[in-house]
Amino acid sequence: METLYNMTEIKRYTIINKSLEGGITVSGAAKRLGLSDRQVKRLRKRVKEYGIDGIRHGNKGRPSSNRVPEEMKEQIIGLKELDCYKDTNFTHFRELLAEREEIFISYTSLYNILKSVGIISKRKHRTKKTHRLRARRLYFGELIQADASPHDWFGTGEKVTLHGFVDDATGKPTGLYFSKHECLFGYLEVTRQMLENYGIPEELYPDKHSIFFPTLKQNENLTIEEQLAGRTSTKTQFGAIMDRLGIDMHPAPTAEAKGRIERFWNTIQDRLMVEMGLEGIKTIEEANMYLPKFIKKYNEKFAVKPKEEKSKFIPVPDFIDLDYLLAMKFERKLDRAGTFTIQNKKFQILDNKILPNVKITIYMSNKIGIKVIYKDKRYDAVCIEDLPSNYANLTFNKFCKEHSVHTLEFVSVLMEYDAKQHSPLLISS
Repeated sequence: METLYNMTEIKRYTIINKSLEGGITVSGAAKRLGLSDRQVKRLRKRVKEYGIDGIRHGNKGRPSSNRVPEEMKEQIIGLKELDCYKDTNFTHFRELLAEREEIFISYTSLYNILKSVGIISKRKHRTKKTHRLRARRLYFGELIQADASPHDWFGTGEKVTLHGFVDDATGKPTGLYFSKHECLFGYLEVTRQMLENYGIPEELYPDKHSIFFPTLKQNENLTIEEQLAGRTSTKTQFGAIMDRLGIDMHPAPTAEAKGRIERFWNTIQDRLMVEMGLEGIKTIEEANMYLPKFIKKYNEKFAVKPKEEKSKFIPVPDFIDLDYLLAMKFERKLDRAGTFTIQNKKFQILDNKILPNVKITIYMSNKIGIKVIYKDKRYDAVCIEDLPSNYANLTFNKFCKEHSVHTLEFVSVLMEYDAKQHSPLLISS
């Protein structure tokens, strides 16, 4: 079979042959070919022995010793076509091959194998950025971006919402939590994760959602007592909690302004869905149990080092009870019957030490149910609808335990309101 030579090989042979005939020096040949004198001497020796074939590298035309075996190629293509892997991009697929299938391959080899059969990476083509990127903050814990992402996370055709906080300096998610809708409870659970694992940050950067900031209409509805007290605006329950922690909270004017967390959603919408599918996760409860493992894995892969080593997070003081801090808080006045009302439901404190017409503080959350604070003491309360006609001889602790599930259900409904359908309760309401 006739051997074909390319122009580079012909040029090399011509110059090396000319140097062998004495028409050009070794240094001159090296300069013209862009090689060292030693390389030219090696080529001269090979051309003397093999002629023009001596110009070619010894491995040319031979199969690479590092090439991927055909059996492995077929295995990789078959795996990529499986439902559990078909939605992964090439980088994520390569990581999963090593982690779950014990197949170790370079990105270039994987790319060439999949491209040869017409498979393209899911996120190869991205939209062009039209806004300038803001520089990261210098310190871990200096600024936390807050947002929620409604998405078909379980691939069932039904959207659920993932709430998240992401540190601006490192890109680390400091907390993630699934709920059916974007709601106060979802953000409070993310806050709990951040406080327990890292501490209190300097600043929170959410959007203008009514969970974080009251609307103009809500600010116009201040009570006479609030106006006489000099208040010009009210606060949401979440905003009041941030105040108690000393966290500054400022609204982002646009989605692009908090681009760090927006890009975070783009990244994990691919990865988290695939990983939950591989784990067989199909419910919100299962997903929330899995999220700490995913956060750890994500941070190992994507988190960056802050420019300054010092953290701006400060530890939560020991005297703070997170179950009461991360709760809705109201001021109420007992009526003549010793009852109070929340969202058109009447509640009774079954303790004759508390007189009618006194002011009480109510704490309410999915963790504690409904608790009343009066003169620094805590009391249970129960919905009047649950009370029997004669409860004088009942042991109150036993009664509350039997009916606590009803109270928790009521609280859960309030705290897990879809915030886009219902106005979140304000601290002053």
